[in-house]
Amino acid sequence: MTADQLIAGDVAPPRRPATEADRTVELIRTSFALVEPMAEELGKHFYATLFSRAPETRDLFPVNMEVQRSRLLRALVHVVQMVDQPDDLVPFLQQLGRDHRKFGVLSQHYDAVGEALLSAISSYAGNAWTPEIEKAWTGAYGIVADAMQQAAAAERGPASWMGRVVDHRRIGWDLAVVTVAASQPVPYQAGQYVSVETPHRPRLWRYLSPANAPRRDGTIEFHVRAVDNGWVSRAIVAHSRIGETWRIGPPMGRMAVPQHSERELLMVAGGTGVAPMKALLDEVSRRPRPPRTQVFVGGRTWEDLYDFTSLRKLSYNFPWLDVIPVVEYEDDPSGAETGTLADVVTRFGAWSDHDVLVCGSPAMIRSTVSRMLVAGTPLDRITYDPFTMD
Repeated sequence: MTADQLIAGDVAPPRRPATEADRTVELIRTSFALVEPMAEELGKHFYATLFSRAPETRDLFPVNMEVQRSRLLRALVHVVQMVDQPDDLVPFLQQLGRDHRKFGVLSQHYDAVGEALLSAISSYAGNAWTPEIEKAWTGAYGIVADAMQQAAAAERGPASWMGRVVDHRRIGWDLAVVTVAASQPVPYQAGQYVSVETPHRPRLWRYLSPANAPRRDGTIEFHVRAVDNGWVSRAIVAHSRIGETWRIGPPMGRMAVPQHSERELLMVAGGTGVAPMKALLDEVSRRPRPPRTQVFVGGRTWEDLYDFTSLRKLSYNFPWLDVIPVVEYEDDPSGAETGTLADVVTRFGAWSDHDVLVCGSPAMIRSTVSRMLVAGTPLDRITYDPFTMD
């Protein structure tokens, strides 16, 4: 079972005989559900224990730990959701291990993290914490730590890359397009995302998706929206300046257009989720035979379709590309389809003969993918990266 447990149970999974691994997954999920309502206290306990047992790790984190504690919970939720999906989980952990090299994480730190994690969960699970649950968590964390450490140890490339901001263009009060020239080419693929650290928020990293396929000159375009409580995104939009230096982490993610598929392509993009789609279109346009491609780009209002003009120009230049605007609300007719992306995309059919890529906010991804599954889109045709954070 994939796609975040078929989008948190919105679609019934196929039945199969229960295994010992299923029991382990059940124990982890049920025990995590007990402590999840106490996420803030859990995070405080985790980091207090970590810094007590490995004081040197404190310098790896920002001075203000509020944002970091929320990131811990989201990371845990993601791993918990995927614990019985090794084909998806292991590649994600390998990417995460390579990414953590930028922090200067050492092998002994993984032991301290494991001890702090079990201490936090057991403390807040109370009497529900049993030897069986402890064994399940210990085994699961062992898989996580081993995969991350092995990938980090095998990596021979840089832990991060330096880049200089060469353009910063505001689009409205909450959105900016920023171009960064890397000192060395960052080895990402179109559709992937990278983490960035700016001088305005030291040791706070934000994941961003390049809006272009890799270029010879090493420049990368990022679309950044300032989100509520987004310390890094708000600083980038409001305060980034030409000439400042960013640090860029290793590429992550699995968004890609299959190289040898004969199927047509469907892209569904909400908000700044249009950025990786533009990178993929950039890459696809260089192929000898680009697939027939439909792009649905959506927002609450027409103003949210900030990059639609450039997408429309692409569709004029490439006969294999169609772009459909989608808005939830409009005062005056604009020619856009009306409704949520989930509504509109499924209104056009099941897309069962297409490769499907979805990118946007976590809520948009959940609603769109779940509706497409109900409409009849095959699960193994849908690709998205659900793990996003500010």
